[in-house]
Amino acid sequence: MSQNANQLQIRVYYEDTDAGGIVFYANYLKFFERARTEWLRRLGIHQSQMAQSEQQLFVVKRADIEYIKSAKLDDLLDIRSRITHIGGASVHFAQEAWRDDDLLCQSSIVVVSVDANTMRAAKINSNLRSILENAQD
Repeated sequence: MSQNANQLQIRVYYEDTDAGGIVFYANYLKFFERARTEWLRRLGIHQSQMAQSEQQLFVVKRADIEYIKSAKLDDLLDIRSRITHIGGASVHFAQEAWRDDDLLCQSSIVVVSVDANTMRAAKINSNLRSILENAQD
């Protein structure tokens, strides 16, 4: 499978697993975070630059996650991300972890744009909003 802009392949390493060689449940959140970050980077949104130049950060407000099947040591996972909604200061993502044709885990994650100094919600600027809207399904 070729990797699309909104997909990231992640290999399961020993450090990702529990004593039974199964991916530790909290690590899916790390996989989803990496996939969102890399997708945004490919769209030209570099969060470290955004923090410095715009004084805005993205923080996770909510994460709903459903575990369906287990991933194991050495599996190659395809993490798929899509934007489902863009609010005034929030972006809603649907993310899934796949192994071949098997859906392993799915999530709904809401990130909020906050002012880097006050840590209060801050409206997404028009340039960033335009990029996100173009990437939305």
